Amino acid sequence: MYNLELNDSLKPGLYCVSTPIGNLGDITFRAIYILNKSDLILSEDTRVSSKLLSKFNIKTKLLPNHKFNEKKNVKNVLNLLKENKIISIISDAGTPTISDPGGILINECIKNKIEIFPVPGPSAATAAISASGFSNNFFFCGFLPEKKLHIEKLFQQVSRLNCSIIFFISPKKIKKITDQIQKYFNDRDILITREMTKLHEEYIRDKVKNLNNIDISKKGEMTIVISQNLNLQNKLQVIEESVKKKIDKLLKNMSIKDITSKISKENNISKKIVYDYCLRKKNEI
Repeated sequence: MYNLELNDSLKPGLYCVSTPIGNLGDITFRAIYILNKSDLILSEDTRVSSKLLSKFNIKTKLLPNHKFNEKKNVKNVLNLLKENKIISIISDAGTPTISDPGGILINECIKNKIEIFPVPGPSAATAAISASGFSNNFFFCGFLPEKKLHIEKLFQQVSRLNCSIIFFISPKKIKKITDQIQKYFNDRDILITREMTKLHEEYIRDKVKNLNNIDISKKGEMTIVISQNLNLQNKLQVIEESVKKKIDKLLKNMSIKDITSKISKENNISKKIVYDYCLRKKNEI
C-alpha cells in the first residue's frame, strides 16, 4: 500500500479538487480522501458530479455552483469557510476554475485571507500537450469566444507568440472557423483530440493547411493543439560576419525596415535579430 500521507487533520479552507476528464480511473487517492472529508462540495453540475461521488461512495453534500449562481453562492460559502469548514470545489471534468466556474470564489477567498489548496489531477489542456510532440511552452486559450470577430482578434494576438496554442472547441464549431485557423496558423502542425481517456478517444495529427480535408466526428469534446511556429524556429538566430558587413553597407542607402526584410529573406535569419543589429549599428553611426 502506498504511503498517501493522509490523516484526519485536514486544514480548513477551500480545496480545488481535480476530477477525471473522462475515465473515472484517473481520479487520485487524495481527491477521493478530501472529497470524503469535506463538509460541502461545490459542483458545476450536480447530475454529473453525483455519478462520480456514487462511484467512489462519497456521501458529502453537493451544492450547485455554476456560472448562473456563482455570485449568489459566494456570501454563504465564505461564511462557512470563516467557520473553519472544509469545502471542495469541482468542475464537471478536469481541474476546477480553469475555463470553469470558481474564479469569483477564489478571489473572494484571497481577499478574506482564507486558505486555498489545489489538489492536482487531470486536465485536458496538459493531457493534450503531453501527447502532441509540440513545444511544451504553450498558451492556453480555454474555450474560444462565441463571436467570430472576437476569435479573429484572439488568433491575431496569439499567432505572434512562438509557442504551442491550446483551445477547447466543439466538433460542430471547428468547421465554421477553419478559415480563421488557417489564416493565422496555416504553416503549422495541428493535433485534434476528441473524447480523451474515454472509450471512443481519437487523435488526429496533420497540417493546419489540410484542415478542410480532415473528417472530424461531430460528437464528443475536443481539445486542439497547434504547434509552435515551425518556420520561425528554423530561422537562424545569429548573423555571420560576412552578413554583418553587407548590412553595414546597406545602412548607408536603405531603411532599417527594408534591410531587415531583405537580409532575413536572403539568409533565413530571424527578422528580430536583423532589426536589432541594424538599430545598434545605426546608433553607432
